Amino acid sequence: MWRGRKDSLCLEIRAMIVETIRAFLKDRGYLEVFTPLLTIAPAPEPHIEHFKADDHYLISSPELNIKRLIADTGIKKAFQISPVFRKSERGKFHNPEFTMLEWYEVGRDYVDLMDQCEGLINYILSQIKDSSIPFTPAVMPPISCRRLSIKDAFSVASGWIPKSPVDEARFDKDLVEKIEPRLNEWGTGVFLYDWPKERASLARVKRDEQGDLVAERVEFYLNGIEVANGFSELIDPVEQRKRFLRDNTMGYPLPEEFLSSLARLPECAGMAIGIERLHMAIAGEDNIDNVLTFPFETA
Repeated sequence: MWRGRKDSLCLEIRAMIVETIRAFLKDRGYLEVFTPLLTIAPAPEPHIEHFKADDHYLISSPELNIKRLIADTGIKKAFQISPVFRKSERGKFHNPEFTMLEWYEVGRDYVDLMDQCEGLINYILSQIKDSSIPFTPAVMPPISCRRLSIKDAFSVASGWIPKSPVDEARFDKDLVEKIEPRLNEWGTGVFLYDWPKERASLARVKRDEQGDLVAERVEFYLNGIEVANGFSELIDPVEQRKRFLRDNTMGYPLPEEFLSSLARLPECAGMAIGIERLHMAIAGEDNIDNVLTFPFETA
């Protein structure tokens, strides 16, 4: 028995979101790619535990595979819509299996990603609004998104400015308790950018206007829900290896094929959107179970 929404409307909205994403990206010259769900070496990122499958792991993101394709095939624009898996992640915004959109473009950076993401979200909302589906989105187009640096957001909402080396425990606590509750005050859509360099597993790092090291990373919140994460890609294999060794607290094998490909990867930027989170934000739902066909416990 389906324990989520008891009608087909939820399924229709989900299908339209995915169809609209494909149309938007393909119309702009992006190639849809299909890469493996199993890998011999996942990205060792902090706070992500991978499902083991015999001598492979289920991917937590198609990121490494897409960047390998860009490095080795010469394609300039690519996207994938894929199931992904993250062990021990369960809650009102988390399910161990979910669907992720990732797109990458050569010659772009994280500022371009904000423009692309805002355009995509407005296109999805407008297509749903104008469709024959008997549904009124909780978020109506067009939306104009607010862009705030992490420093500005923390200065306003928590009274301190994160600087490297950042107090990560304090940062996480205030992000959840002081920043995220105020997002709807700042706008229907909010981009938070220039994250502490400690939060840059695969992102390029730069110096900001104050001379502090920050990650060229952006997160997007819609209707108060975090739905997207993107960054200017790190293309230095030596630095990337250092970060993987630093973050590999669970002892995963290093993704050597990916590290080798970084020497051939041109400057590019990529963004990931959680389809279920996006669905939640559009529908005004407060629990991911309401947009899943079958939650993890009954799948």
